[in-house]
Amino acid sequence: MALLLRKRLIIVETESVYGTDPTPDGADAVLVRDLNITPQQSDGSNRDLHPPYLGASEQLLANTRVECTFSVELAGSGAAGTAPQYGKALQACGLSETVSAGVSVTYAPVSASFGSVTIHYNIDGVRHKVTGARGTFTLNANVGEIPTIDFTFTGIYNAPDDSALPSVTYANQATPLIFKNGNTDTFSLLSYSGCLQSVSLDLGNTLVYRELIGCTKEVLITDRSSSGTVVVQAPTIAQKDYFAAALTDGTLGNLTFQHGTTAGNIVDFASTRIDIGDVSYGDQDGIAMLNIPYTAIPSTAGNDEFSLVYT
Repeated sequence: MALLLRKRLIIVETESVYGTDPTPDGADAVLVRDLNITPQQSDGSNRDLHPPYLGASEQLLANTRVECTFSVELAGSGAAGTAPQYGKALQACGLSETVSAGVSVTYAPVSASFGSVTIHYNIDGVRHKVTGARGTFTLNANVGEIPTIDFTFTGIYNAPDDSALPSVTYANQATPLIFKNGNTDTFSLLSYSGCLQSVSLDLGNTLVYRELIGCTKEVLITDRSSSGTVVVQAPTIAQKDYFAAALTDGTLGNLTFQHGTTAGNIVDFASTRIDIGDVSYGDQDGIAMLNIPYTAIPSTAGNDEFSLVYT
């Protein structure tokens, strides 16, 4: 029997006990794109023996873990105050979730008590269970395209089994909107609302898989350094001098944009603590553009370098 690559899906559920499969079902399915899995990712140790003949030595494998990558469309749940279906994945990337019933759901960084998820990846009846999964993501939004959140998860290896594709119910993922004028507004970078081409955010989590004797297998988030790039149509110096701003030490500014127009499908990105780096020119349709890299810096209070708010 040939396995059809097209027939694959993932189910994601929050773990109440780290590394313990909460047995998710079809109601926990997440509608994704670019879904891939590395079912076995190990560190190898070569025996490197020296017998009196030619040939390779056996390689022993250790620290076997799993990597799963997928993208979701940057869209709300369809109802204000209801978390999007992929909210569990955001929490397993080191974000908190704050729900204001009927109003909003806010995600912001944390530095302790990280969540984790179990992922069931099923490819045409072969199921891979990935427990204790934690991850990181990049947010990518380009004019004329559907903005996405691209996840990378690392989790604990479990032996795959034969399990029929479950019946799934996709919910809490509204139809996305193209990133374009009319769908996206309130853009500002360092208090200048120019002509935006694209914006990205790399959450920048450092993930470490540890499997020590006498301890449980675990994926740890050991650091975070959030950064990205904004591409805008180049203004005159009188309009906004981003070159001078890049060289002004100790001065942080804002980065905001709102994507979506209808309650339940509006996502706001906001930061007041943006430090831009060396600015460079680009070319789009013969028009001068500025490529502006940035780093999101937490305050002394911590965990406030950015937020994602769904309304």
